[in-house]
Amino acid sequence: MTVLVWILQGLLALMFLMAGTGKTLGSKMHIEGFKKWGLPQWFRVVTGVIELGAAILLIVGFWNEMAALIGAAILVAVGIGGVITHVRVKDTMKDTAMILVLGVLALVLLIILL
Repeated sequence: MTVLVWILQGLLALMFLMAGTGKTLGSKMHIEGFKKWGLPQWFRVVTGVIELGAAILLIVGFWNEMAALIGAAILVAVGIGGVITHVRVKDTMKDTAMILVLGVLALVLLIILL
C-alpha cells in the first residue's frame, strides 16, 4: 500500500470515528440533525454504530486490506445515504458538502483497493 492510501484511510477513519461517536453518544448537533431530517433517534444511534464499525475496519485495514475494503464500501453506502437525506430535505450545499466529500473520498479509497 502506498502512503497516499494510508493517509486517505487514516483520514476517513478519524472523521468517521468522530462522527460515529457523536451520533452514538447523542451530541446536540446530531440529535437536532436527525429531528430536522425526520429520522428517528434510534436510527441516529444505528448510523453512529455503523460509522464506528466502518472506521474500525479501516484501522484494522492497515494490517488487513480486506478489512479496509469492507470499511470503505460501508462508508460509500453511508455517504450515499447521507447525501440523499440532505437532498431530500433540500439542505444547502454547505450542509451537504461534508458527507459528499467524505463519500467521494471513501469511493476513491474503495476503487484503489479493488
